[in-house]
Amino acid sequence: MEKEFVKQIQKHQGILHKICFVYSNSNADKEDLYQEIVLQLWKSYPSFRKEAKFSTWMYRVALNTAITLNKKAALFENHKVQLSNKYAVAEVLDYSEDIKILYKAISKLSKIEKAVILLWLEEKAYGEIAEIVGISEKNVSVKLVRSKKKLAKIIKKMG
Repeated sequence: MEKEFVKQIQKHQGILHKICFVYSNSNADKEDLYQEIVLQLWKSYPSFRKEAKFSTWMYRVALNTAITLNKKAALFENHKVQLSNKYAVAEVLDYSEDIKILYKAISKLSKIEKAVILLWLEEKAYGEIAEIVGISEKNVSVKLVRSKKKLAKIIKKMG
């Protein structure tokens, strides 16, 4: 079971990196989130019934973990020191400048908007996005339209 789990994590680690990228503000936060997601995936793995694709199940667990941790962090946000932008994950990863701008913009969206946009960028079908995020397909469509407009405004302000 452990070998299969490790194999699946390695195969789909790009999913985890993208989620950590947009739900984290620093390298330390990214690493912590990555470890927490892998831990939650491992704890949940015995209950994975293989009714959905592993990547779909992984997205659901990873996004729920990221959102939950962000909610907990928000409770303490007034008391913590904000890290300098020079430590932002976007600056460290080896992406083109356009991709860095896109991911920085995505990180400014709400938690649900981030999830929907990330899944859409992964070319997931609306039905699969709905299943992972826990909203209707129609709501996925509405959220995508609104999120794309928000992203355009955010990117325009950044430029």
